[in-house]
Amino acid sequence: MDPAANGTDVTVDLKVNGRHETRTVPARTLLVHFVRDRLGLTGTHVGCDTTQCGACTVEVDGVAVKSCTMLAAQAGGCEITTIEGVAPGDGDGLDPVQQAFWDEHGLQCGFCTPGMVMAIRQLLRDTPVPTNDEIRHGISGNLCRCTGYQNIVAAARSAARTSTGTRRSSRADPSATSTAPAGEVS
Repeated sequence: MDPAANGTDVTVDLKVNGRHETRTVPARTLLVHFVRDRLGLTGTHVGCDTTQCGACTVEVDGVAVKSCTMLAAQAGGCEITTIEGVAPGDGDGLDPVQQAFWDEHGLQCGFCTPGMVMAIRQLLRDTPVPTNDEIRHGISGNLCRCTGYQNIVAAARSAARTSTGTRRSSRADPSATSTAPAGEVS
């Protein structure tokens, strides 16, 4: 049954990528559909609608959330950041995690990339200099069917170095595996 037919529409008032947005939607509208269908921000992907893949990950008040698990009405009054909102506001350049994905070839088809970027941003807020095991745990709720994760982990390490201004050799991290050619240290 269509919720709108029963008068169960709700007005959702929130901030998305720094812009105030107000829309009236059926009460059962998921945040992922609100962002994509009502706001036209299609970088947030719908992969499974069951919280398994992480393609729909956004930030709600600075915390990574799978937007297929949250109603748009629950986000009322919150600040939402989607993949479209993570790059610097001047339109010049990329967020450090996005740049690291580019530099480390951390994507292939790109479907999982927005969710991975959002998950890694959360990981780096929680653990600024993560080990490879911590990175793998941090992205464990996000599925990638193309890459085998090696370059995604390398991108997270690169973003951590950029964000903290440190270089960490693989010897400092016993869980690290080098992706550098023989004779080079990553």
